Amino acid sequence: MKEIKGGVCAAEGFTAGGIRCGIKKGNSQKKDLALIYSLKPCIVSAMFTTNKVQAACIQVSKENISDRKLRAVIVNSGNANACTGDEGLAAAKRMAHLASNVLEVDAKDVAVASTGVIGVPLPIEVIEKNINALKASLRDDETGNADALEAIMTTDTRKKEIAVEIEIDGKAVRIGAMAKGSGMIHPNMATMLCFITTDAAIDAAALEKSLNSAVKHSFNRLTVDGDTSTNDMVLIMANGEAGNKILTESDVDFSTFNKALEYVCIYLTRLMARDGEGATKLVTVTVTGASDDFIAEKLAKSAASSSLVKTACFGADANWGRVLCAMGYAGVDFNAEKTTVNFKSKAGTIKVCQDGKSISFSEEKAKEILSEEEIEICISLEDGRGSAEVWGCDLTYDYVKINGDYRS
Repeated sequence: MKEIKGGVCAAEGFTAGGIRCGIKKGNSQKKDLALIYSLKPCIVSAMFTTNKVQAACIQVSKENISDRKLRAVIVNSGNANACTGDEGLAAAKRMAHLASNVLEVDAKDVAVASTGVIGVPLPIEVIEKNINALKASLRDDETGNADALEAIMTTDTRKKEIAVEIEIDGKAVRIGAMAKGSGMIHPNMATMLCFITTDAAIDAAALEKSLNSAVKHSFNRLTVDGDTSTNDMVLIMANGEAGNKILTESDVDFSTFNKALEYVCIYLTRLMARDGEGATKLVTVTVTGASDDFIAEKLAKSAASSSLVKTACFGADANWGRVLCAMGYAGVDFNAEKTTVNFKSKAGTIKVCQDGKSISFSEEKAKEILSEEEIEICISLEDGRGSAEVWGCDLTYDYVKINGDYRS
């Protein structure tokens, strides 16, 4: 596997574009409407928010991908089109129809995604006015990918994209992806949108199984602030343009595809954690030696989600007691008296807790380690062979500033 350029346009047969149509408020000149389009029919798999309150785009997209077929996805930022009633549902359906008309495809073959402020009607008229310009922006290169990526971002400060190439059945197969996500992020999934393209030929059951596994080990292990959004979506389109023999779950090459897709999703997960609203640090929590992987994941998520652990990371304070405290309310069994905690970064590694008790360590060295931009909390148990890795960030003053006036 090798990383390549091009994002969602790296896969053969995919184009993308983005424009500013005026959904975002104020004098912003940032793009706010994106389109990803496959020249050939695709099979599709997707996962959506677990929040009981779901945006109109989620309802429309679920219906439109129910036959496992898709050609395009249209995305707006600046407005979530959530909690907007029948008007919002009509607007989401209208988005699909507008894209389908200019692309000359069936409206059922278009997915819809939105992100932004909840509870505000979507100005569908500005999308309708600019839909031809959106189609005209489609390109099959890095520029098309970059324009679409800019158009899906809200409070993001970093671009989140990747593409990889693997070999399957003697053919070069590409997977490209883009994502947005910075705040309102908590397992399972978050205020995140992720669009993945691949030119692999793969059957629908195999594609769904691969996506479910990749999301379980990546986006569902991401936390920023404890809030799960109304609009989350991860969607993958496969058009078969690589020309390989159609992959099934029983093929030897299926594991190659799985590993590549998981790599892509974990890469984007880490970027989202690092770009958490107001964050200064990427925090990785690793648990080893648990009774099983499920328990390891629950313990790691609890520690990574703790506001007190996150603020300690912000202050570079080696307050390991907060880590054990967070593990203690995770709702799973573990032996606290056989728990060891280390803090790690490129500045070194330091043990701060042994067998659930305090040990002597250098506070100065610990602060140096925790002052790096990427830090790791390594938790070791003696209960079994289960392990898990979870990604998050620190909690800073700027998080409150960003979200204190989000609507304005």
